[in-house]
Amino acid sequence: MRTYRTLSAAAMAVVLCALLGGFFGRSALVAQDQIADQYKVFTDALDAIETEFVGEVESDRLVYGAISGMLQTLDPHSSFMDPRSYAQMRERQEGRYYGLGISINVVEGGITVFSIFEGSPAYQQGLRRGDIIARIEGEDTLGWTSDQAVAQLRGPRGSSVQISIRREGYADLIRLDVLRDEIHIPTVRAAFMLDDATGYILLSDFGENSDDEIGVALASLRAQGMQRIVLDLRNNPGGALDQAISISNRFLPRGDLIVYTRGRVSNSDHDYRATEDSEYLDLPMITLVNRNSASASEIVSGALQDHDRSLIVGETTFGKALVQSVYRVSGGAGVAVTTARYYTPSGRLIQRPWDGTFDEYLTYALRDQEASTPHSAEDLKFTDGGRRVYSGGGVEPDRRFDGPTEGFNPNRFSRTLAARNLFNSFAQRFTRAGDERITASPTVPHRELSEDFVLTDAMVAEFRAYVEDASVRIDEGAWQEDEAFIRAMLRFGIDVDLFGGGVARKNLAGQDPQLTYALTLFPEAEALMRLPASPPAQQAQR
Repeated sequence: MRTYRTLSAAAMAVVLCALLGGFFGRSALVAQDQIADQYKVFTDALDAIETEFVGEVESDRLVYGAISGMLQTLDPHSSFMDPRSYAQMRERQEGRYYGLGISINVVEGGITVFSIFEGSPAYQQGLRRGDIIARIEGEDTLGWTSDQAVAQLRGPRGSSVQISIRREGYADLIRLDVLRDEIHIPTVRAAFMLDDATGYILLSDFGENSDDEIGVALASLRAQGMQRIVLDLRNNPGGALDQAISISNRFLPRGDLIVYTRGRVSNSDHDYRATEDSEYLDLPMITLVNRNSASASEIVSGALQDHDRSLIVGETTFGKALVQSVYRVSGGAGVAVTTARYYTPSGRLIQRPWDGTFDEYLTYALRDQEASTPHSAEDLKFTDGGRRVYSGGGVEPDRRFDGPTEGFNPNRFSRTLAARNLFNSFAQRFTRAGDERITASPTVPHRELSEDFVLTDAMVAEFRAYVEDASVRIDEGAWQEDEAFIRAMLRFGIDVDLFGGGVARKNLAGQDPQLTYALTLFPEAEALMRLPASPPAQQAQR
């Protein structure tokens, strides 16, 4: 457990003053007397807690909580990051760190492998999703937090760490020595040809290397004969603004407005345009989005839609149009402060409104969407070609098709199977043909599968029994209704575990209802490219 250094109230006041001064600059100086009174309230309260509270206190935790609470009164996205959270955020942005190449969760007290990066040291040693890291350097990890485990698993490049894993079907722990290395976190999770003419790129988020990764993927697909493209931004929560602009520029001509921001202070007002010539203006394009596509995903999809460059297919996006500036503050902590709002080229603010507690706003992705959304007259905007689009609630697709879970819209019973992680844990009964990374012998031999295996009725029946053994009551009607989804997720879970995400995505593509529907719409995507700019579109510009 992290030990916090007790700091005096006076020191905390200095820290808080520095934070607020940095944020508000001249405005804070103008109201210096008033803010000084607020500092006194804060420091008096902190001093009273430090001297009078019945238990021991950690002043930096109190101040962290106070700053977090302060930011949470502003909007749903301004937030405070303690040093650990700030470091993790930077790792995600940079796309690299030194370690094993796994993500972990604590499940029933056990340090459980949640995902593995292909090609990482963990992958090369044969770790799999669902493995429980029972020991690290000989020490039992039962009851550890994920932070404790991460601190032990990471270390200098080239150093090794000894772990012992517990895996279903093995009586004894499996001991492994894993060499730490630099881990690259890709944001392009899949790029392949759907058919002889159609390229497909899945972008999972916007990190510092996303535009470069997109560039490599596009060049590879073009070399394979790509004549049209599907850009998949489903479940992409966003990220770096500059990457959203650069990726948009790959599909828009030089000079096109991509996004503009407006804030309280003048230096937050910017117009961002395509500044480079694009090699891909001739490709008919479909962009897939869903209710979990947010922020930078909405910048890209909004710009492509406003310029009639891509047909947007799927669900209405999350609706986050607030720009956060991240500041590093004392002690390695950080704050993300909303400094501007962003608008699409047609003038749309796609930020959804929120209630006072943010509850309805933050649970948006968990609720069923309405087939149509009412709009006021002032929400109406126009694309370059004169098509109607609307402000105020995410990017609405040109063609709607509900599919929040891998392109499917499963019923409650099937969502329970996914939430219980049953598809993924069932995959541990199988192993990749010829895989000799783990030499320990299982108590029950695992069945070997090759990459082109067929999901049989017997395997589905076995999964059904596995669900019942997990104390989930089978809803016969729901099972029949969602059998296509259940089969697709069974195959997907096994593919990811045994053959990697690229193979899994390629196999899922043929069963994904949302993607299948989108592929029928390329005639519309081609027609968009022939639309001339119309006067209403020009008048709708700022």
